Amino acid sequence: MSDLVVLVPMLGRAHRVRPLLDSIRATCDARVLFLVSPGDVTVHAAVDRAGCERLTVAKLPNGDYARKINAGYRHTTEAQLFLAADDLLFHPGWLDAAVAQLGPGIGVVGTNDLGSPRVMAGQHATHSLVTRSYVDEFGTIDEPGLVLHEGYPHEYVDDELVGTAKHRGAWAFAADARVEHLHPNWGKARSDPVYAQQRARMRAGAPLYQQRRRLWT
Repeated sequence: MSDLVVLVPMLGRAHRVRPLLDSIRATCDARVLFLVSPGDVTVHAAVDRAGCERLTVAKLPNGDYARKINAGYRHTTEAQLFLAADDLLFHPGWLDAAVAQLGPGIGVVGTNDLGSPRVMAGQHATHSLVTRSYVDEFGTIDEPGLVLHEGYPHEYVDDELVGTAKHRGAWAFAADARVEHLHPNWGKARSDPVYAQQRARMRAGAPLYQQRRRLWT
């Protein structure tokens, strides 16, 4: 097994567990850890049926995705962490392409989500490969021992991760590491209540991002 753990925060969408897991297992030999909410019993059952590992993380009003990623980091020991989601399709060769970018000093490698113009231009990443040593040494811009800042509702955690890593000279983009984001924005999934809240979450998170980005710009 590779020294990689794929961290998958879940919030509903039990139907996505099996296709996601099949996609991961078809493309790499990694540990997969589902980060679940206490009362999300249908997701618990789907993960258990798939024979996979899950960790329950307390649900609070804010920062669910980041808090689950941080809990996954603390719960595991693998040298590399992939910050995933349930709506991804992993293409063959993605991991080799991402690992190839881990040169000296590089701790965050962005993958190609085949949807966002910023991502496909190599300027950003929504899902990244992160080394444990990077988190151990640096953390967020102002919080040792955290992968992601937990103040955002959800969106902007990736903007801060990428922006901080760029500031430190620790970021690279792997165009051939194709981890497709099956998102309604790109016509690749149907909307649901979680997707429908995206604009509201972005409005709520934008002021915090503008405030915090001064820490690295």
